[in-house]
Amino acid sequence: MCLSNNREDSTPRLKTTPLTFTRRSEAEMIDRSRSFLEMIRSRRSVRHFSSDLIPREALQNCLEAAGQAPSGAHKQPWTYVLVTDPDVKRRIRVAAEKEEWEHYHGRAPEQWLNDLEPLGTNENKPFLESAPALIVVFAQRHGATPQEQHYYVTESIGLSVGFLLAALHHAGFATLTHTPSPMKFLSDILKRPSNERAFLLIPVGFPVEGCRVPDIQRKKVDEYTEEV
Repeated sequence: MCLSNNREDSTPRLKTTPLTFTRRSEAEMIDRSRSFLEMIRSRRSVRHFSSDLIPREALQNCLEAAGQAPSGAHKQPWTYVLVTDPDVKRRIRVAAEKEEWEHYHGRAPEQWLNDLEPLGTNENKPFLESAPALIVVFAQRHGATPQEQHYYVTESIGLSVGFLLAALHHAGFATLTHTPSPMKFLSDILKRPSNERAFLLIPVGFPVEGCRVPDIQRKKVDEYTEEV
């Protein structure tokens, strides 16, 4: 039993079930971690999507994987809205480009624009229509009523989206994390309840043939980790 009777780590009141856990050899752990690292190293943000249809079952499996993430008090404060209707995608693009135009031409600080300039991004977002699917992530600030509190919502959503992006890439999808600012139009177009706020917009599909991405480098692991 992993459960403790100490006051600092009290036995949970929920019904428990045996943990399913496979303890692997050191060599297998190294091999599996290296394999995952190589796979995730190849993930890049894609802005040029093919119109080719994508396998729905694979996409649903990835969405279910997102729901396996841990969350504060197990409230699972996320809603994933899958958008494939061309008319809805068009409305999202029009609204997003309106907000982005205002962002790039007045709202964004000069430093922000300078940092984005090498990437060549602007207010034009054709990928919101060309990608065969959009996944719109909403954070539930509370449950159906304000009395149903949710905890660590941002942290929980971040964990869930991380699961989703890894699952999508592992399955063979190309993705982009897009955050038009502000994003209230997503709640309006998708008719979301008042307890939800838009968190992230993820186009999903396959890259166009010959797709190119910026030649950028990640930080080396010793640049962002410390050991004490």
